[in-house]
Amino acid sequence: MDKKIISYFIIVFGVIAALLLGNTVFASVKYVWFIAAVSALSVIAFIISFEKKEHSATYLLLIAALTALSVMGRLLFAAIPAFKPVSAMVVITAIYFGPEAGFLTGALSALISNFYFGQGPWTVFQMAAWGFIGFFAGLIRGKLKNSRLMLALAGAVSGVMYSLLMDVWSAVFADGTVLWSRYIALVVSSAPFTAIYAVSTAVFLLLLQKPIGRILQRLKDKYGL
Repeated sequence: MDKKIISYFIIVFGVIAALLLGNTVFASVKYVWFIAAVSALSVIAFIISFEKKEHSATYLLLIAALTALSVMGRLLFAAIPAFKPVSAMVVITAIYFGPEAGFLTGALSALISNFYFGQGPWTVFQMAAWGFIGFFAGLIRGKLKNSRLMLALAGAVSGVMYSLLMDVWSAVFADGTVLWSRYIALVVSSAPFTAIYAVSTAVFLLLLQKPIGRILQRLKDKYGL
């Protein structure tokens, strides 16, 4: 079976399986289980996707550097609610290194940055939200790389997607159940946050994709990645 298909399977169905096990077998420590499972799945899928083993160290170093930039971006804009470059950095990573790298960068950006912002049950949702933003951006990376309009649209959609997934956490946090009326109320009340995050992500992508992309492309060409 193709390595990419295996890695895609691990990301999508592995996360679903982790959620099911967390609500049954590991219910007493489900949030710790979720964080550990999503982190492990993203790393495993990323490693399986390696096509040239001789370049693995360089590949990992570049992804680690991009994850660090994503984390630093979140820290630098900590004082400005909803105005963060994390989704943009995750999408840029996915454009140049594929879905697995995008998922890994998104998931680890949430986990690592929350050592500053605070760890908790919400970390799982942030890891999943940014992880899947990177994963899906990687699937259409050709279109995003060649079209500024598609890039801006992807940024806006990423911002909305992140906010909608985090509203699920907010709805569940109240009493452990999801009520559609409560979720819709949260979506409506968080609309200003969603709008700012969607616009800011699109702006960050349009500003950062070309300069960072040129550097990444040169490194890819130099090391044959």
